[in-house]
Amino acid sequence: MDELFRDNLLSAIVNSADEETVQTIQHGHGVRIERIVSTGQSSPPGFWYDQDEHEWVALISGEAKLRFEDDDTILHLRSGDHVMINAHRRHRVEWTATETLTVWIAVFYKNRPGET
Repeated sequence: MDELFRDNLLSAIVNSADEETVQTIQHGHGVRIERIVSTGQSSPPGFWYDQDEHEWVALISGEAKLRFEDDDTILHLRSGDHVMINAHRRHRVEWTATETLTVWIAVFYKNRPGET
């Protein structure tokens, strides 16, 4: 029988005011789950994420703004919000809260059902 894994997404957070913290929680079978902790960080000027994987991201705590290059949409995310970002949809983090920890859960995967 597989060993049961239990943890709390808001515990054991090691953060720095200078750097975002990324921790891989689980991975395997083409899926990777990360916990990301931001403390006011944003993407560098002119930088856009262009990922080979789909990304579902949920904000567990804090606030953030995401910008999408194709239509210049800006999403203001708050605790409990989530968004699906298709592979190669260029996006960036415009802003994360400075007065509280912004904790993200990101699930990365290659193919959705029906895709090859």
